[in-house]
Amino acid sequence: MAEKREINPLLKTALELGPVLAFFAAYMMFKDDVFTVAGRDYSGFIFVTAGFVPLIVLTTAIVWKLTGHISKMQIMTLVLVVVFGGLTVWLNDPKFLKIKPTIFFSLMGAALAVGLWRGQSYLRYVMEGMMPLQDEGWMILTRRLMWFLFATALANELIWRFMSETTWVYFKTFGDTAALFVFFMSQSRLFTVYALPEEGEGET
Repeated sequence: MAEKREINPLLKTALELGPVLAFFAAYMMFKDDVFTVAGRDYSGFIFVTAGFVPLIVLTTAIVWKLTGHISKMQIMTLVLVVVFGGLTVWLNDPKFLKIKPTIFFSLMGAALAVGLWRGQSYLRYVMEGMMPLQDEGWMILTRRLMWFLFATALANELIWRFMSETTWVYFKTFGDTAALFVFFMSQSRLFTVYALPEEGEGET
């Protein structure tokens, strides 16, 4: 097993967020254009997707090379982007990439639901080092995040089906990330109430 190595946090963030921001910038540049390849017309969305898929493969590979590790979430994201992004380009149909977030958030929510059904918090295995909480706190946070993920999946479905393509691109680039940030900020009271006591706290 490769040894896990730390890299500059800014570099890691750039590699993880870079492809999404590049997709947004390229889409805004080419969204109104039509590209003809081998006698077939492709919209700007399809053209940008064709570049996005190999870019996220490349950046994920670089993260793996530099750190010796990629998370299960990163692997899931990569697989879904390759599969649904590939179908988008191959079939010349943007809906495949647009339903990718729906499937991703639904799978994550379902995984948390299975853990809760078994009386466990799978979220704890991922985030325990970041937020030390009591068992009850982890269960409450996991339940809330499960519903948040299902709600985000539903929001993605409603936006891509009933709103403009540009609105969906804005939502995918900024909306769901901002919503996740707001969600965790809104849990500050839970983090306070269920925080594990500091070592030695309460000792007489």
